[in-house]
Amino acid sequence: MSGATTTSLSWWGRIQRWMNGGVLLPDDRKHLMLRDVPLLAVDLELTSLDPKKSKITSVGWVEGKAGSIEVSSCYYDVIRATGDLEQSPVIHGLTADTIAQGAHVKEALVKLSQYAQTHVWVLHNAGLDMAVLDRVMAANNISVSNVITLDTLKLAVYQLQKQHEVLPPNSATLTVCRQRHNLPLAPAHNALDDAMATLQLWFAQYYQLDPKGTLSLHDFTHTQAVGCRNLGKVENK
Repeated sequence: MSGATTTSLSWWGRIQRWMNGGVLLPDDRKHLMLRDVPLLAVDLELTSLDPKKSKITSVGWVEGKAGSIEVSSCYYDVIRATGDLEQSPVIHGLTADTIAQGAHVKEALVKLSQYAQTHVWVLHNAGLDMAVLDRVMAANNISVSNVITLDTLKLAVYQLQKQHEVLPPNSATLTVCRQRHNLPLAPAHNALDDAMATLQLWFAQYYQLDPKGTLSLHDFTHTQAVGCRNLGKVENK
C-alpha cells in the first residue's frame, strides 16, 4: 500500500471519527440496539485520580440487559496493593490486612477481559477507569481490543448542558445523578455497590432519552457518552 493511500485512509478515519462523535465503533457492533445489548457495569476503587499512578484496591461488576440486572453475575474482589495507598483504604472501608491479602490484579483483569467482546461496559467516569485499566493491563501483559463503553457521567453532562450554560458544582457525581432521576440512595465507596448504582443510573438515563427503544449504539454517539478503545498491549488508534 502506498504512503499516499495510507495517509488518505488515516484522514478518512479521522473524518469518520469526528462525524461519529469522536468514536469509531466496530462495524459488526455499531448497529446493535441499545435496548438489547448485553451490559457490564464496572467500577474500580482507586488510590488517586491520577491514571498514571493510581492503584486499584478493589473491582466490582455486574451484568444487565433491557432494564434488568442479573444479580447472580455480581463479582467483587479486593486487590492486593502495597506502597502509598493515600486515603483509599479509609474511604473505601478496607483495612491494610485486607488489601495485603487481596487477589493479584491480573486475576481480576483476566476475568474482566472475557467480557470485552460480549458486553458493552457501563462506567461512571469511563475516562479515568479505562485509562487505569489500560496501564495496568499493559503492565500485566493483557490486551483486549475494541472495548465499547457507555459513560453515565458524560451522558449526565450531555443532559445537563441542555439546561445550564455552566454546570452546577458536583452536578455529575454518581449520587447527584441518581437523585435527579429519583433513584434511591445507594451505598457508596464499594466497587460492586457503585457498579450496581451505575447500571441503575444508565437504565434511567437511557429510558429518558429513548423511551421507544429505537436507538442503536451508533445513534447514541452524538452524546459523547459512547467510547471504544483498546486496552493493554494493543496499539490504540
